[in-house]
Amino acid sequence: MAARNKARKRAFQILFEADQRGAPVQTVLADWLRHARTDDRQPPVSEYTMELVEGYARYADRIDELITTYSVGWSLDRMPVVDRNIVRLGTYELVWVDGTPDAVVIDEAVQLAKEFSTDDSPSFVNGLLGRFKDLKPSLLRTDAE
Repeated sequence: MAARNKARKRAFQILFEADQRGAPVQTVLADWLRHARTDDRQPPVSEYTMELVEGYARYADRIDELITTYSVGWSLDRMPVVDRNIVRLGTYELVWVDGTPDAVVIDEAVQLAKEFSTDDSPSFVNGLLGRFKDLKPSLLRTDAE
């Protein structure tokens, strides 16, 4: 498994755990870092995982606002927890991270949905992130104002 793929999967797991625990993602990230240092059985937390989690935390309110605005027929609270966190992570990486092609970000999110969620989830994740890809220039322009 490629390093970035592992980093995304771990970032998703941290976001998911934070959501389940009702804890800040930074707290869960710190827990994962501490466990990785003290227990050889725990997977390491890569720099890219930390970048994704910290970046998501920086824009969490805006990301949730975007998801709420553009997910037709799904409120954030009604959305499956797995899907919500995959879309959160994908939205951060798609809109605010340069250097990774948009198609790769979307494909990786769809793969996470295939691995961890329902049969309908990959198309939901693909559709919503595809919409954000199309809106990306206007989303960034709005955030800069």
